[in-house]
Amino acid sequence: MFPLSKSPKPELQPVPDPEVSDRPRRRKFTAKYKLAVLRELDACSEPGQIGAVLRREGLYSSHATSWRRAREAGELQGLASKKRGRPHTPRNRLALEVERLERENIRLREELRKASVIIDVQKKLSTILGISLPETDGSDG
Repeated sequence: MFPLSKSPKPELQPVPDPEVSDRPRRRKFTAKYKLAVLRELDACSEPGQIGAVLRREGLYSSHATSWRRAREAGELQGLASKKRGRPHTPRNRLALEVERLERENIRLREELRKASVIIDVQKKLSTILGISLPETDGSDG
């Protein structure tokens, strides 16, 4: 038979998680990084160097193109990361108060309409049943 050797077991490397995340995360590049990459791309003189830099950094040529356009237009803010979505516009306090009062006005009108219907039904019911209601002068108090 074969002799059993007491050789050490090879160490197992951890297996990376093969699952892809539910939502891909958008990459954000700082203005400093963009300018550094552009400087490096501008310094490339041999054929294939630009592609090598882009592959190493994991970038597309469209990134470099749009960053160059922004740099040439003098838009330093254009190179900074931008918050996506609709810009926040502060609301006027008076406009908010007007909206609140309009909602309250609608609610109170509806309550008044319901109260008027109830009063009309009470008047008709008292007439049918022959019950006399006390006379009111139409003012509260």
